[in-house]
Amino acid sequence: MVAVSALPFIAPIPQPVAYHDFADRRAWLGMPNAGDVLSNLPFALVGAVGFVCFLRRRSGAGTALITRAERTLHLYLCVGLVLTAIGSAYYHWAPDTPRLYWDRLPIALVFATLTAITLAERVSPLVGARTFTPLAMLAGGTVWWWRQSEIAGAGDLRAYVLSQFLPLIVLPILILGRRPRYTASWHVLLALAWYVPAKLCEHFDRGIFALTGEVISGHTLKHLFIAVALGWYVAWVMRRRPGATVGASAAG
Repeated sequence: MVAVSALPFIAPIPQPVAYHDFADRRAWLGMPNAGDVLSNLPFALVGAVGFVCFLRRRSGAGTALITRAERTLHLYLCVGLVLTAIGSAYYHWAPDTPRLYWDRLPIALVFATLTAITLAERVSPLVGARTFTPLAMLAGGTVWWWRQSEIAGAGDLRAYVLSQFLPLIVLPILILGRRPRYTASWHVLLALAWYVPAKLCEHFDRGIFALTGEVISGHTLKHLFIAVALGWYVAWVMRRRPGATVGASAAG
């Protein structure tokens, strides 16, 4: 709430044109920016495999997904990952501000879904289920607002940046501050830890490209690191079981 109330006091943040100037512009088999385009395939793979697994997996006591609401949220997450792969590949094919909208929209929805999932697991399944729609609408709305501001000639990223920044604060607090409902929940922290090298690679895009002898760029590595994080998370969910303190009465 404090962060939201501070928005009017922060100057509008325009979309930098230099943002679209990625290090690796090499084409492959007629595909422009092949490294940044193809490195989105792991998102689609994780999403597709996860969707099939969660679709087949029933919810109930003693399972990896105790409630139907948690199972549904994980299915939404997997759909979001596939859409992220499509949107990001579309953007990186010919990077510009209009295309960036289709990159950021599914990413915002994935963040919203992860937040709802964490609320379901660390607070209650009912809270997670009831907050998903408002969170998704809010996250999508920040991307829409940024797009409209760009169309109006006064780009403003403040709300979108906030929608990406807050989950990075809220999720660790919930994970560290609330008792886990499932076994081996430390895997969630390991998955989150991959986000750190991913952001560093994004920042040092050109430096990494030069350091590797122009074999791979930092932005391509960013995609791969985040895909590893999400794959790690999905693999943990498939293997986990309810903790000792979670009774069969939690099923529903």
